[in-house]
Amino acid sequence: MGDNKNFVLFAVLSLAILLGYQYFYAGPKMEAARQEVEEARTSQAVEEALAPREVAPEDETTAEVVGNEPVLADAGSVRIETPELSGSLALRGARFDDLLLNKHKVSMAKDAQNVRLLSPVGAPDAYFVRYGWSVSGQNPDAVPNASSVWSADSDMLAPGKPVTLTWDNGDGLRFLMKVEVDKEFMFSVTQSVINSTDATMQIAPYGLISRRGEPDTAGLYILHEGPIGVFNGTLEEQSYSDLEDDGNYEVSSTGGWMGITDKYWMTTLIPSQDAALSRARFVRRATGGDVSYRVDYVENWHTLPAGGALESTSHFYAGAKIVGTIDRYQEKYEIALFDRTIDWGWFYWLTRPIFKGLHLLFEYTGNYGVAILLMTVILKLALFPLANKSYVSMSHMKKAQPKIKKLQERYKEDRQKLQQEMMALYKKEKINPMAGCLPILVQIPIFFALYKVLYVTIEMRHQPFIGWIQDLSAPDPLTPITLFGALDWNPPAFIAIGVLPILMGLSMWLQQKLNPQSAAMDPTQQKIMGFLPLIFTFIMAPFSAGLVLYWTWNNTLSIGQQWLIMRREDARTAAKEKTKA
Repeated sequence: MGDNKNFVLFAVLSLAILLGYQYFYAGPKMEAARQEVEEARTSQAVEEALAPREVAPEDETTAEVVGNEPVLADAGSVRIETPELSGSLALRGARFDDLLLNKHKVSMAKDAQNVRLLSPVGAPDAYFVRYGWSVSGQNPDAVPNASSVWSADSDMLAPGKPVTLTWDNGDGLRFLMKVEVDKEFMFSVTQSVINSTDATMQIAPYGLISRRGEPDTAGLYILHEGPIGVFNGTLEEQSYSDLEDDGNYEVSSTGGWMGITDKYWMTTLIPSQDAALSRARFVRRATGGDVSYRVDYVENWHTLPAGGALESTSHFYAGAKIVGTIDRYQEKYEIALFDRTIDWGWFYWLTRPIFKGLHLLFEYTGNYGVAILLMTVILKLALFPLANKSYVSMSHMKKAQPKIKKLQERYKEDRQKLQQEMMALYKKEKINPMAGCLPILVQIPIFFALYKVLYVTIEMRHQPFIGWIQDLSAPDPLTPITLFGALDWNPPAFIAIGVLPILMGLSMWLQQKLNPQSAAMDPTQQKIMGFLPLIFTFIMAPFSAGLVLYWTWNNTLSIGQQWLIMRREDARTAAKEKTKA
């Protein structure tokens, strides 16, 4: 392997082709197919209830319906105010249906609004959380439903200030719901029912998340967006298209969690971790042109004796997917695999340590761009022994190029003899053609893991570096084609090449000049390889500035390391020749 860098270039180019195929061809084609299926549907059957006469979460008394949810007169609400969240809890249906993220904006514009996570019923993007009870063998009006109006003992829900909601069916059943919220994103919901009748009944608590409309997603294989959960200790991910193509997902479980995740935000139900769930589901519903998604669970039946009471406590997370916050909740509530709400990918064992290292360096430097530079140096030092062998071999290979060319000319008609002579030359000159493979094989997962970290973690979102780079998770915005911002023009993405991608291309070109040409390459192949820096400049331009910064800096360090090693080897060769003389 005369030019070992080609291997990693090939791997990254393959990834770029796959991403381009998904974005420009497969994605639009799948969307067209989805619309054809949607137009063919005129109705959808109502799902079966869990048991005869059972009031299941979806079988609720409704009035006027928009989409799949009732629209009724406003019955008031309880305000939600925390350092991270603001919004309200609607008293009709006891819905958490209005929630803004106080510290997160939809963009970096000065007048950008806060990110809205939950929206009320009737909105085009209605998105809410609700808890209730399922009852067997009773009148449907025996338990509260989506239309029930609850009373509250306070008009404000805040950390340290819980709210208790009350609803009475008028026939001996009284329902209470105590709601608490902490300073971050975790709500605690304690449901109680008091049976003042003389009858024993079977009853089960449930929780649900309902989301109306088809959410916008990146549509990339490297990031999961949609229903997600852990059931019986196993992670389960279903995309929106999975539910459309394969149908609804249903499972029974002990404990676990389930929710809907976006790139940076999520809403997640967390029942008691020792609760037996008779059913947990991911559901897609389509009626005409209206689509909605639901994630819900219902516990096994509990016996509620005459004159007795029953209580069930659960939690739900609604907010930003902050790594440290999620980790603390996982430990505090012993939630299995809760950290997988962040899509760390197949290289979990590597992606998480890289994130932790970057975050630690950020805490010391206060800048994620500087943290990336320092992390690259640390990784370079860790791989130094492997890289050193690779560059020494490259140095020997470069010196042997004249001899290799002579062998190629002498044995151009005898490929077998050429290979034999080449191997003999490699042995004599101490060239290991495979020496560069191992460090490159190690660097590939590091590259992908860092790409994951920069792409999926909210900690990188809207983080500045220096000068014009104000968001390391977004592409470099400073492009020569706009005269570096002098022209008020938004050019097409494929020609909007920023300064960092250009510097990266230059670093690749310089590195190619240092590397020896492969003996197996003909002139045409060499010309094609010569265009790779230009090709990758265009490929990497739409990637996050943080990733391009890493690659540019990594190339720069490699160039310096390779140059020093080659100078050292030249000095050793000169010393040997002087000794012989």
